[in-house]
Amino acid sequence: MCGILAALLGDADTHVNQLIVDGLTVLQHRGQDAAGIVTCEKGHLNLRKDSGLVSEVFQHHHMLTLRGNLGIGHVRYPTAGTSSCAEAQPLFTNYPYGICAAHNGNITNTAELRAALVQSLRHINTGSDSELVLNVFAEELQAQHKGRDICPTDVFEAVRKLMARCHGAYGVVMLVNGVGLLGFRDPHGIRPLVLGTRNSTTQAGVTDFLLASESVAIDTLRFSLVGDVGPGEAILITTEGKLHRSQCARSPQLMPCIFEYVYFARPDSIMDGVQVYEARLNMGERLAESILRKYPQHDIDVVIPVPDTSRTSGLSCAYTLGRPFREGFIKNRYIARTFIMPGQAVRMKTVRMKLNTIRSEFRGKNVLLVDDSIVRGTTSRELVSMAREAGARKVYVTSAAPAVRYPNVYGIDIPTRIELIANERDEAQVAAELGADWVVYQALEDLKTSIRKINPSIQEFDASCFDGRYVTGDITDEYLVELQGGRGKKQGHQQQQAEVLRGRAERKMVSETSEKHKTWNAHDGNHSASNCANGAPAEAGAAAPAGMGPGAASVSTRLSSACAEKKLGGSCEVLFNLGRETTK
Repeated sequence: MCGILAALLGDADTHVNQLIVDGLTVLQHRGQDAAGIVTCEKGHLNLRKDSGLVSEVFQHHHMLTLRGNLGIGHVRYPTAGTSSCAEAQPLFTNYPYGICAAHNGNITNTAELRAALVQSLRHINTGSDSELVLNVFAEELQAQHKGRDICPTDVFEAVRKLMARCHGAYGVVMLVNGVGLLGFRDPHGIRPLVLGTRNSTTQAGVTDFLLASESVAIDTLRFSLVGDVGPGEAILITTEGKLHRSQCARSPQLMPCIFEYVYFARPDSIMDGVQVYEARLNMGERLAESILRKYPQHDIDVVIPVPDTSRTSGLSCAYTLGRPFREGFIKNRYIARTFIMPGQAVRMKTVRMKLNTIRSEFRGKNVLLVDDSIVRGTTSRELVSMAREAGARKVYVTSAAPAVRYPNVYGIDIPTRIELIANERDEAQVAAELGADWVVYQALEDLKTSIRKINPSIQEFDASCFDGRYVTGDITDEYLVELQGGRGKKQGHQQQQAEVLRGRAERKMVSETSEKHKTWNAHDGNHSASNCANGAPAEAGAAAPAGMGPGAASVSTRLSSACAEKKLGGSCEVLFNLGRETTK
């Protein structure tokens, strides 16, 4: 799951950098592993990407280099490849024209594509499926070259060939140097993509364009929502500000990912004509009806949502049950979403760091906890324990989504079946695993109805994690076995990412304390925090200045060593500017 964005400003003398940063910040909930932006100014591509949040990756001096009136951006959570910042996006290939790509989703026939690209002498540098998408498009666009300038028909033909070759789920935005911005969506519309426009704020008579994963970015940046990019549709916005649209799939059929409505999307987004907030209200109502059917004599005293995604469903569930709705958990907003945190150990620790109880809402009561979904059970198990510690007499758990019983292969980090708490368990067995008094899941048909009630034209969904039906038709048992094997290798990378997350907090501590101690005594083996960023080595055991607190010197030593290692290794924390690569 990732967030993508592309923008073109009609006034060629303006710069799109701040617009894209603001848009990626709005989409930050879709990925916190890495962020990147590429812009184009008079044929020169300027790229900045690195691991971390948007606010960490883009500082003032980076913004000065991201010049140009068109560009694309990406926030990443890795579901293919690794969490290495070498795979942060946008990705770039210089031939033909100079093409940059940002991708949300998963390609399912990567082995086949990789073999074909290697055979055609294209170099694949990472394990990312996004790099395969970029190279397939580059290869097909080059095949359209007829000794003349490229035209929209050529671009759309390259997308048609790509869709015939690339299987899976994808929303993609690309910057083609000298041509413009391109956006397209897979033939099933599994991953979302929307288009917005506005009148230029600096030049009369011209239009600004925006493509984004969610409409909330369109709204926040004060564009008007034109609508969704259709399944199999491609949109080209030329450097002259002309909009072209074409259907590029043989048999497009809208089957959006149902988990977007349950969890990923912000409630103020509109996806395929469905207001996510309204859909979640409907989910809560249907969930309450299911509870009343199963437990007509229930003794629920209070309904408490699990922040934040479950609030909407919890509100309507409480209303339908005729029970009070209360906030029993308070969220620390500076902790990443636990569902997309890498590694089980990190998730377990993070639940307690992220949520704390208001004991008066639990003490002596029979509590219904409403969550959007239960995947591994890590969060739910901790929440049940916290509720009992806060004095709850009974703890019931309900999920606005059905039981997750199958892996997701289309860009969501829903793991192999053995990791899923509902795997080969019924509701009673899941309740026992969680330590709850009972558990009720949403029925799949009720979930679909909750969404179709708003947009009846959506006939089907990708609900593979609930029903095991993979809509692309190419997922075999052998593929899932191979996926499980690959996931084992990924665990090591996730443990490394856990270290990165801890290091991020340590860097913040060093940064804050260094405001009081701008320069360390070089004669004592210490140095300024800025030297760390420049790769200056630190001596082991260097003493921290007064006031830094215990362990600060060791933190600084680790950071300095890491920075020095990054620089020697050709840091992926780079700026590409005017064709030259320089370390930060």
